This record gives sequence, structure tokens and C-alpha cells, in this order.
Amino acid sequence: MTDGSTRRSMLTTGTAALAATCVGCGNHSGNGSSSSSGSPTTGSPTTGPSASGSSPSGPSPSGPSSASTEKVLARTSEIPEGSGTIFKDQKIVVTQPTAGEFKAFSAICTHMGCTVNRVADGTIDCPCHGSKFHIADGAVAHGPAARPLPAESITVSGNSITVG
Repeated sequence: MTDGSTRRSMLTTGTAALAATCVGCGNHSGNGSSSSSGSPTTGSPTTGPSASGSSPSGPSPSGPSSASTEKVLARTSEIPEGSGTIFKDQKIVVTQPTAGEFKAFSAICTHMGCTVNRVADGTIDCPCHGSKFHIADGAVAHGPAARPLPAESITVSGNSITVG
């Protein structure tokens, strides 16, 4: 019986120690680093190297009073002409249908609520069921979606694109 009690004691003690160790494994810092796995894919499926990298340092150059209410999303040079960039964290797609013309739409497909994942060949594409939306106006280019992507409000000031 002492062998059984010893084995049971060892298993109980080991399990308790493992549970106590795992409690400290979580990321409770609140700095958003747990979502960093989504950040690289923010710009990579569509266009660019630093689609998400301009946000943290962006507000200071945007202007003295507007920085508190508007957030710099990107630089105009980061949005390719005839294409666009998806900002997954903000759930926004910014497009440049023609040189100097910038549009923004929700990155949530109106068919089933999936996040769009690509901007190519003049359309914003949803991976779930193949819906495609025109980069110029968000209208449905190919279903099954029946409604266009809702427009989002952006402001272009100098070379900065801000939300709001």
C-alpha cells in the first residue's frame, strides 16, 4: 500500500506543480502582443511590407489636433495603384483605383461575415465562398454576396491616410 500511496502522492503533487506553473504561462500584459500573429498577414496577402507597421508611429505626423480623434492607417505610398491593402485589425480595406484616388471599405464580406483576404486584379476577394468586390466602389463583382462592401470614412492629408 505504501507504493500505491507514494505513487498517488507523486502524481497529485506533480499535477499540482504543473498546474501552478501553467498559470503563469498566459500573456496578461494587455499590450496586444498576443495578436501579433495577425499583424504580419495584415499586409502580406494584399500588398505590402508595412501595412500594419505605420499605425503605432503614425499619429504624431498627422497633425497636432487631429491625432486624438483620427488614427493614421497608412501612407499613400503604401497603397498600390489599381489595387489596395487590407488592414485586418481595423477591419478596413483601402484601395487606390486610380492614381491619387483612395477609397475605403469594410473588410467584412457581406455574404457570411468572413474577412476578405486579397486585393488583386481590380477586386477585393473573400476566401470563404469566392465573393469579389470592385475596388472602385465596393460593388459585387462576383457572388454569392448580394450586397456591396460598406464604405468606410477615411481622410487623405498629405501622404497620410487616417480613419474617420
